[in-house]
Amino acid sequence: MGNKVVILGGVGVVGSVVSTFLSNTDDFDEIVIADINLLAAEKMAKDLNEKVSVVKFDAMDIESIRNAIKGANIVVNCTGPYYKFEKTILSTVIEAGINYVDVCDDTGATYDALELDDLAKKAGIIALIGMGSSPGVTNLLAGYAANELLDVCESIEMFHIHGGELNEGAGVIGHRFYCLSNDIPMFLDGKAALIKPSESSAHEEDVDFINLTGKFRVYPYPHPEPITLPMFIKEKGLLKVTNKGSVLPEKYYELTRAIHSCGLSSREPIKLSNGQDVVPHDFATAYLIHQRDKILKEMDFGEAKGCVKIVVKGKKKKTLEKRTYIFSLVSEGVGKGQGLGYGTGMPCALGTILMIRGKVTGTGVLPPEACLSFWDFVDLMKNTLSIDEKSEDKKSPLIFQSIDENGNIKVIKF
Repeated sequence: MGNKVVILGGVGVVGSVVSTFLSNTDDFDEIVIADINLLAAEKMAKDLNEKVSVVKFDAMDIESIRNAIKGANIVVNCTGPYYKFEKTILSTVIEAGINYVDVCDDTGATYDALELDDLAKKAGIIALIGMGSSPGVTNLLAGYAANELLDVCESIEMFHIHGGELNEGAGVIGHRFYCLSNDIPMFLDGKAALIKPSESSAHEEDVDFINLTGKFRVYPYPHPEPITLPMFIKEKGLLKVTNKGSVLPEKYYELTRAIHSCGLSSREPIKLSNGQDVVPHDFATAYLIHQRDKILKEMDFGEAKGCVKIVVKGKKKKTLEKRTYIFSLVSEGVGKGQGLGYGTGMPCALGTILMIRGKVTGTGVLPPEACLSFWDFVDLMKNTLSIDEKSEDKKSPLIFQSIDENGNIKVIKF
């Protein structure tokens, strides 16, 4: 029998990228798109090829999950929000003894997944969590710099910005409200810390990105990297791991933050004078979608764009000279305007291929830095995406800068 992969949420913004890419590789003989929207799944399968089939999948129903994943070699979970579905889906996949990949970027769901580590080990399976852009590629790059380039790794700072996708649904906005409501994991002064949203302004800063003009205000974000990286970068003198981000256009994200701060992200119904119930969250979501389209049009924003920037500081191996390494993962150029869905879905697809090829090692619930080689990932990315080595820096998907203690910069494109 050939290799079978099931993509849960396979017609979503991220899942559709994974489904499409895997259907065009030779690593899988059967690709199953599992989604609650069966009509959309059938249409997508028809547009792909004969290897693709569909199954109706309801993340709220354990029997539906079991039926969808039956016979799979790998289950790819692209069903959000992860804080709602991760634990149930991953538990069911572990019970079935199937290897697993997801793009989980919720901190609560990350803690939930890590609690299932012993069960996954007993089942003899690998659950690769957070295999997107951030988390995901960020973990691989940080782990590479810390473990292979530095003798002492003092700090890892991650910054991300993106926006301008063709569509932005209620799920994306709901996830932002969730992030704005929750404590933010950081690793500060060598210790794990949880920063309350009300205290996060002290950690805001202005950051530049290699493919964008000017500086952008970034905000502390509850992401998994500050949770997992200190677990797997040990005895390196690590003192700091942070993750901060924003959304383009800035005016739109400022509006999102203002609406949340006013309590309009609440799901508690409010009764109007005419007796009608209104859910603030529903109104806020519809209003933001409307305003986003208006802002993008007024700005003539253009195609979707974004960047993830990882800054790693420490002392170089052997010489112990001070070094700063900066990785910039650009989601335009190679993505050709496909933005966040492409930037998250493509690493997930590549991680899935590496897993079926036996390049993801170990058992248990593991983040990318604990079970995957940076070089294996980069080689596969270069080969499958046909990256042009002669492209301009701003069009290269991954740009590496090495800065010595005198400020001299060396640039390498991957």
